[in-house]
Amino acid sequence: MTVEPIREKEIIIEMYNYLMNKNRKYALLFKFGLNTGLRISDILPVRVSDIYSDYSKFKEYLTLYEKKTGKEKKIKVNNALRSIIDEYIKIEKLNTTSYLFYSNKSNHLSRIQAYRVLKEAANSIGIENFGTHSLRKTWGYWTYKTSQHNIGLIMDTFNHSSQSITLRYIGISQDQKDELYTLVQF
Repeated sequence: MTVEPIREKEIIIEMYNYLMNKNRKYALLFKFGLNTGLRISDILPVRVSDIYSDYSKFKEYLTLYEKKTGKEKKIKVNNALRSIIDEYIKIEKLNTTSYLFYSNKSNHLSRIQAYRVLKEAANSIGIENFGTHSLRKTWGYWTYKTSQHNIGLIMDTFNHSSQSITLRYIGISQDQKDELYTLVQF
């Protein structure tokens, strides 16, 4: 099964609300993935000190090294995500050395735990073909749509070697194929 991006904003809102009712940490994890396009393995070990220069001021960039590629990644955290992070850190009373997605059992949430909770939320609201990679794909899908189809920049962000790989990855190729079947009807 290939996981897909979430193509409807109403569904994104519904899933976020479901997660907020379950646990604020998972709602933040969901929004963090949607707003950064990072892989789950790069999101989970983020610490408060990776985002704040001191306890109350955001750094200009979240800078990390991707686990899969080893490449440096600089991300400008947008205002929507900043306000959620700010509120979360205050409510959870996290300090600068804390993991943003802390675990009560170990340092930070495991990929398996993150998957389990996100998949449960997706199933409960009827999202099919969902996995943790859906967050990254959703970021790519919506960035493509709102950037007037700037596939080159998205391709570069994802470190893909061709535009066709990126289009397939974010589900645009499938959308275009689906449209073909509605064009001609007998």
